[in-house]
Amino acid sequence: MERTGKKKKERSGFREYFELIAETALFVLFINTFVAQASQVPTSSMEDTLLVGDFLFINRMAYARPVLDIEKALLPGKKPEKGDIVTFKFIPQGGQELVKRVIATEGDTVQIVDKCVTVNGKRLPDACAVHKDNTVIPGSVPAYGEYAKRDNFGPLTIPPGHLFVMGDNRDVSYDSRFWGCLPLSAVRGRPWILFFSYRAEENVHLKQGLGDKLRRWTQYFPRARWGRLLHTIQ
Repeated sequence: MERTGKKKKERSGFREYFELIAETALFVLFINTFVAQASQVPTSSMEDTLLVGDFLFINRMAYARPVLDIEKALLPGKKPEKGDIVTFKFIPQGGQELVKRVIATEGDTVQIVDKCVTVNGKRLPDACAVHKDNTVIPGSVPAYGEYAKRDNFGPLTIPPGHLFVMGDNRDVSYDSRFWGCLPLSAVRGRPWILFFSYRAEENVHLKQGLGDKLRRWTQYFPRARWGRLLHTIQ
C-alpha cells in the first residue's frame, strides 16, 4: 500500500510540474505573439536612430485591430501616424520583419527631389534623416534604373489602407521608394524599448552555423554598447 501511494504521489508531482511548464510556455507564447516580442536590428537602414546589433522589445498592441466589442473597449485601434517607427512582415524577403519610419499615410502625396522629401507639397522636417552619400542620383538618367528613385521619386498619392515608409539612413535603405506602399495589414507593431546593444556585423542573423552562433555569443558583452541600454524608441 505504501509503494502504491508513493507512486501515485510521484505521478501527481510529475503531472503538476508538467502542467506548470505547459502553462508557462503558453503564457510566454501568448505574450510573444500578441503583446511584446524581442527583435534584433540586422541592417544599417535606420541609423542613427537604430544601430546594427540593437535588441528591441516590439509592442504588438500598439496598432492592434480590435474585432470584438470587448477588444474595442480595451484597444483603441490606433493607426500608424506620420513619424511613427513600425515593424512589419516583408513578404518579398521571406516574411522577414523589418523596421522603418512612416513618412506618409493614405491620401498623402509624397515626392522626393534631390533627396528633399515633401508630403502634400510641404517639406518634411526630417530631423531623423541621415545622408551619408553626398552624391545626388538624377531621376532622369535611364542608366540608373530603379536606383534613381533613391534621390528623386514621385509624386505618388498613397492609396487607402497603405503607408509610405522609409529608413532614416536614406542612402542605403530599401523601402517604399523601391518596393511600393506598405499595406496596413502587414504592420506588426512598434519598437518600444532598446534593452541591449552590441557592435554587430550587418545581417549577422543569416549566419546560422554552430560556429557562427558561438562566435556571436562570445561577442555580446565585449562589444556591448552599455550607453544605449533601456532607451525608449522615438
